Amino acid sequence: MIKINVRKDLITISGHANYDEYGKDIVCASVSSIVYTTVNGILNIDKDSILFEDKKEMTIKILKHDKYTDTLINNMIELLSDLESQYPENLKVSKGE
Repeated sequence: MIKINVRKDLITISGHANYDEYGKDIVCASVSSIVYTTVNGILNIDKDSILFEDKKEMTIKILKHDKYTDTLINNMIELLSDLESQYPENLKVSKGE
C-alpha cells in the first residue's frame, strides 16, 4: 500500500500500491505522475518554495506558503484523495497537523 502522510509543512509518500507488478502498476504510476507534475509546477514558479527528495520515500517539505504553492499542493492532495477513493486497498492518504 502507498501511504501518504500530509502535514502542514511536510508530505511523505512511501510504499508500493501492489495493484500490479512493477512497471505495470497504474496506481503507482498515477501517484508518481500527480506528485512529479505538482512538484515540477511549484519549482518552475519558485524554486525556493519547497524541498523535494525521492529516495526511500518521497518527501515534500514546504518552505513557503503562498498562493501558488498552497493551491498546487491542495490540488495534489485532492487528486490523491480522489485516487484513494478509487483504489482504497492500494492507497491511503492521512491528514495530520
